Amino acid sequence: MPLLKQEPPGPVKSLAELFAIAAAMEQEAATRYAEIAARMRKEGDPALAELFERLSADERGHLNSVVHWSQSTKGQAPDPVRIRWELPETFDDEGAATAHPRLLSAYRALSMAVRNEERAFSFWTYVAAHAEAPEIREAAEAMAHEELGHVSILRRERRRAFHAERHRTDEGDPKDATSLAALERHLADLLEPLASAAPAPERIRLEGFVEEARRHARELDLNPATSGGVEARHKSPNDPVALAELLAERYLEIGDMADDEATLGRMQSLAGNAISRLAWLRDDLPELHR
Repeated sequence: MPLLKQEPPGPVKSLAELFAIAAAMEQEAATRYAEIAARMRKEGDPALAELFERLSADERGHLNSVVHWSQSTKGQAPDPVRIRWELPETFDDEGAATAHPRLLSAYRALSMAVRNEERAFSFWTYVAAHAEAPEIREAAEAMAHEELGHVSILRRERRRAFHAERHRTDEGDPKDATSLAALERHLADLLEPLASAAPAPERIRLEGFVEEARRHARELDLNPATSGGVEARHKSPNDPVALAELLAERYLEIGDMADDEATLGRMQSLAGNAISRLAWLRDDLPELHR
C-alpha cells in the first residue's frame, strides 16, 4: 500500500468505529485546508486562499455526509472515543502550510488534494480487505467509492489548472524560464560560500548539498527529457531556502504529470532528495546567520 506511510494497526471492529474514523479524517482535512487558506489570505494571495477555502468546504461537506450516514444507521453522530488506535496519516500538505505563496499554484494545490484523496481511497480499500464483518466491508467499500469520486473531480480540475498555467507560462517573458539543471547549479553556487564559512558539522552537510546539486545538474543536462516542458515560471531566487523550495516543488510537479514509470521514478527520487535538503536548510541555515 505505497500511498500510505503505514498500514492501520488492526481491523475496524464496528460501524461506529468506522464512522468515527471517517469523521476524524474529514475533519482533519477540512481544518488543515482552512489553516492554509488563512495563511494565503494573510500573505496577500486571495486566489489561492479561495481555492483552499473551497477544498476545506468540500471536506466539511464530506464530513456532514458521514455524520448523516452515522445518524441514519446508528442513531447518533460519530463518536471519536470509538477509535481504538492512532490513525495512519492520510493527509499531507506537502509543505503548502509553510511554502511561500509565490511557490504555490492552483495546479500544485489541486495535485496535493488529489494525492490526499488517493491516500484516503487506499486506506478504505485496506479497511475493506481486512474487515471481519460484511457490513463493515460494505461500508468501507462505499467510503472508498466516495473517495474515488472525489479523486475524479479533482483530477479534472487539476487538468484545467495545468492548461491554464501552461498558457500563462507560454505567454510570459521567456527570459524568466530557467531549466532545472540551471536552478541546481545556482543553488550549489549559493551554498558553496556558506559551506566554506560554516563550522565543521554544518560545513560537511552543506558541502554534501553542493556536490549533490552539481550532480543533479549534470544528470539533468544529460537527460533533458526529465525536465523538458516544465520550466520555472519565475526568475531563480537568490535565497537558498527559497530556491531549494522551488526545486522541490518543480520535481513534485513533473512527477505528478509523468506519463511513464521511468520519469515518475526519477522525479520521485529527485523530489525526495530535494525535500530532505529543504528540511535541513529551513531548520539549520538560519542558525548560521546568527
